[in-house]
Amino acid sequence: MTPDQKLKYLSMALRIVGTVFIVGVYPLMMWIWPSGWGWEPRQPEYEQMIIGIYATLGVFLIRAANNPLEHRSLIGFTIGSSIVHGGIMLFHGIADANERANLAGDVPALFLVAAVLWYLLPLEREP
Repeated sequence: MTPDQKLKYLSMALRIVGTVFIVGVYPLMMWIWPSGWGWEPRQPEYEQMIIGIYATLGVFLIRAANNPLEHRSLIGFTIGSSIVHGGIMLFHGIADANERANLAGDVPALFLVAAVLWYLLPLEREP
C-alpha cells in the first residue's frame, strides 16, 4: 500500500473510529451488550466517565482525519491508550469471572482500533 493510500485509509479509519466513539460506546454499554462493554455489576459513575472520555476523543479523531500527519501525537495517544485499556481489561477478564464478556467485547475492539491506526499511520513524513 502506498503512503498516499495509507493516509486516505487512515483518514477514513479516524472518521469511523471517532464516530463509533461518539455515538457507539453509549448504546454498546447501555443497551446492546452491557456485559461486554462495561463492568458487572453496573457502575453509573464509571460508565459516564468512559462515555465522556471516548466521546471527546472521538470528536478530536474526526477533526484529525482532515490532516492526520499534523495530529500524529493524538493518533499515537489513541493507539497507546487503546492498548493499555485493552490490556487492563484483558487482565480483569481473565482474573474476574464477572468480566469474561469483555474478552469478546471491548478487549478485541480496543486492540483492533490500535492495530488499524498503527498500521495506517506512516512512521515519518514522506517527501
